Amino acid sequence: MPASRAARQQLIRRLAASPEPGVRWRTAVRVLGHSPGAGRVRAIEAEVRRSELVHRLLTRGRQPFRAGRHGGIYRYWQGIHWALASLADLGYPSDDPAIRPMLDRALAMWTEPDYDRSVRTTDAKVRSVHDGVPLLHGRHRRCASQQGNALLYASRLASPDERSQHLAELLAKWQWDDGGWNCSRSPTAHVSSFMETLTPMRGLAAYAARTDSPGARRTATRAAEIFLERRMYRRRKDGAVMRSKFLELHYPLYWHYDVLGGLKGMAEVGRIDDPRCRDALDWLESRELSGSGWPADARYFRVSDDYRFGAEYVNWGTPGRNRPNVWVTTDALFVLAAAGRLAT
Repeated sequence: MPASRAARQQLIRRLAASPEPGVRWRTAVRVLGHSPGAGRVRAIEAEVRRSELVHRLLTRGRQPFRAGRHGGIYRYWQGIHWALASLADLGYPSDDPAIRPMLDRALAMWTEPDYDRSVRTTDAKVRSVHDGVPLLHGRHRRCASQQGNALLYASRLASPDERSQHLAELLAKWQWDDGGWNCSRSPTAHVSSFMETLTPMRGLAAYAARTDSPGARRTATRAAEIFLERRMYRRRKDGAVMRSKFLELHYPLYWHYDVLGGLKGMAEVGRIDDPRCRDALDWLESRELSGSGWPADARYFRVSDDYRFGAEYVNWGTPGRNRPNVWVTTDALFVLAAAGRLAT
């Protein structure tokens, strides 16, 4: 059941006074709607930059990179690609020279010339990106969540440049006719993937917000229909839940999907007031823990100071259906505020 107005206001006050500056920034900007350029917000961003959480996120950036093409950039979840995505979600200040080498290295990888080449193929064999991007039955088969996430953090952590523009152009080029993206090599695949569509949509929305690009905005708005046509988590043909995992709350999502992540994307692209979001918004409010926030039902990471596949340097909270998680909670409050369901 949704909490009372007084209980939610008390919750927001607690979050606004959190010892963790990233939580305070998300509360001030995303929940309360303060301008990112306001003096109080810039002061919080300076605290975010100096925080222990950011120090741990940047651990990978201070270590030598492995040899090879990816050099530890994308490795789950300690590669710098994921660290930059987290910084962009925490209120890390834009255009900070300290992270420029990390950002440059990541963007150089995601804008390599190989991604510009479309290769027509009639089989379902997995190809290396060195061979170009497969074009199978008229559809580009590309893990667009990678370039989408890169465009998202590039748009938030740096001033727009030719690299972010190029990422937006690649995503538009690879977009399927139904509005989304998919990396499936199956010749029969003809519907876009939720997982491959969410971050490209969010990245394009962030880029459009920074540049006022009508093309990026149109591409993002088209992508929103993938989710809206399915009411964020239901099959079109019978209304059944598409995947039980979609009805779990997580933070971070990385490249995965859940209803909260989808609603967060709808708020960013400006479609949260679409009536087809109502069912998912009702479900989100039903998960509130009596005014103490929202839980993380599960997580996609484990915590380790060692460089291990699937590990994080940061502990984003222990999952538990009756234990509030500040990161999930601030996302949920952002969505409800954007939907006009939160009296602040």
